Amino acid sequence: MRPSGRAPDALRPVSIETGVSRHAEGSCLIRMGDTQVLCTASLEESVPPFLRKTGLGWVTAEYGMLPRATTSRNRREAAAGKQTGRTVEIQRLIGRSLRAGVDRSALGERQITVDCDVLQADGGTRCAAITGGWVALRLAVDKLMARGDVRSDPLTAHVAAVSAGIYGGVPVLDLDYAEDSVVGTDANFVMTGDMALVEVQGSAEGATFSRAELERLLDLAEAGAAGLVAAQKAAIGR
Repeated sequence: MRPSGRAPDALRPVSIETGVSRHAEGSCLIRMGDTQVLCTASLEESVPPFLRKTGLGWVTAEYGMLPRATTSRNRREAAAGKQTGRTVEIQRLIGRSLRAGVDRSALGERQITVDCDVLQADGGTRCAAITGGWVALRLAVDKLMARGDVRSDPLTAHVAAVSAGIYGGVPVLDLDYAEDSVVGTDANFVMTGDMALVEVQGSAEGATFSRAELERLLDLAEAGAAGLVAAQKAAIGR
């Protein structure tokens, strides 16, 4: 039995509330169980130096966790004077994942930065950030299109992410912290709306796993990603 009582193939309750930031071009608050992430997308009419005069746009991401997002207070990284390796790794993952669904030529020489701030953490924060980050990005691009600043839609695919792992010898979907902290195998899957793989992160935390188990985790992740894409579509109304 999972601590939450969920079936092995069940997602946590998912909700995506849009328009939560007054100033950002796109924003949402995504909740996956008790994990809550605020995602905002900000538009800049410029690109990093390495992309100037290429005609290509850029999508990047930043990730952070509020000091009391977890059961005990964590020191702000700004106060420490540097980001942790975990933060850098996660925000690079978010950026790579979102760019997988972007036609950078159609975006033109402009940058969209997606900020993902964890308000409350209960496992799967990077997956929630990617899934919610795409919604914020979609809303920002919609504003570009409404103004006529781009000729064609730069977003080519939905992008969503979900975790899966082997808990108590059983493959399960969408790990919360109670599972993630003791799981034998832990994996994160980033997928497009048509279930093409963008990135797979997986490791044996306590025991090795077989190819058959990996395939079962992938099956679970496909079903979970499909559910998250449906939540994205419901949030944006299409």
